[in-house]
Amino acid sequence: MPGNRLVAGMLLLLNLLVVLWAVYTTSAQEPKRFQYKVVDSTADTQALQAILNDYGNAGWELVAVAIGDIQMPRLIFKK
Repeated sequence: MPGNRLVAGMLLLLNLLVVLWAVYTTSAQEPKRFQYKVVDSTADTQALQAILNDYGNAGWELVAVAIGDIQMPRLIFKK
């Protein structure tokens, strides 16, 4: 039975080390910083698709669409 206690103790220690490592590495990381870009677009589907593709290829992600004027929605991107 002493062997079982030794194995259990080693597993407990290993779990503790993994948890401490995870806490340390996540708190040591610098928070992400984002850039945002607001773009007036068009209601023309092909032109809108070209705008989305151009910004997507440049690394921008569409996060919201503001539709104050249905003819000219605003696209909000982040990177």
